[in-house]
Amino acid sequence: MSENTPPARVVVIGDALIDELRDDHGVREFVGGAALNVAVGISRLGVPATLIAMVGDDEAGGRIRSFLSDFGVELIASAAPHGSSRAVSVRSGAGEPEYEFNQAAQERRIRFGAREREAIADAPTVVVSCFPFDDIAQTLELADAVSGAQSLAIDPNPRSGMMSDRAEFVRGFESLAASATLVKVGDDDASLLYGEPLHALRARLIDLGVDVVLATEGAAGATLEAGEIVVTRPVSDLPRRIIDTMGAGDAVLAAAVVSLVQDAPANDDGWGALLERAMDVAAATCRFEGALLRLPPALAGDDLDRLGT
Repeated sequence: MSENTPPARVVVIGDALIDELRDDHGVREFVGGAALNVAVGISRLGVPATLIAMVGDDEAGGRIRSFLSDFGVELIASAAPHGSSRAVSVRSGAGEPEYEFNQAAQERRIRFGAREREAIADAPTVVVSCFPFDDIAQTLELADAVSGAQSLAIDPNPRSGMMSDRAEFVRGFESLAASATLVKVGDDDASLLYGEPLHALRARLIDLGVDVVLATEGAAGATLEAGEIVVTRPVSDLPRRIIDTMGAGDAVLAAAVVSLVQDAPANDDGWGALLERAMDVAAATCRFEGALLRLPPALAGDDLDRLGT
């Protein structure tokens, strides 16, 4: 690659939506979606990104397009017959948020045409997050589209309000995970999809043949398993208090993908550094409302004020 040739774009496939947050302080809206968060995060960490997602030709879709443009993310949009997707999050007290999804989110579909396939073929890594794996036809289309991908990363990111068939979702997810370079899962994924603890899901994915499993466990930190290498890191301790954990998992995945694209680790120290960097980025993200990836001081530059970059 010559100095004047821009780096190839990482392609992210999945959801894009409006997050509507309702709590004791009122109602706020953010552009979001797991796949969108990852694509924007990758771009903010210095690697060009393309998002393949369903986005409507409506007011919400205009906001999504503008947001992606602001962060330099290319959008390849599939048509949205029911308009743009929306997730309503109701939060009260210290309890877990409750989510409701509109018809567009529940019936989302992605088209894999010539433009999408060309972008996938050119990408150094393809990331799939919050994909409707319980839709058999969509999963088969996705599998065909990414069959020649140079590297594949997957985050199943199931949502009970968007999933119609848990068993089929598991089958669809595992059919692609078996050929993935990286799979990121969380304790909530293990519970919702398998009804088992996270360490059991880690072992299951390794047995499937996944090269690298990245398992996040909320306040307990995260563990990365790559062959014989197993590294664990706690939640990073940064200045300021935690405001919102909504985008933490997406930030971890974005940071891990960027590290793999830029310089894949070769030993325990390298994998440990990758995971620690990902946890730093997630911790910075949690210090702001919404899921936009934020840069910790070590990455942003100088003083603490840069945490808000």
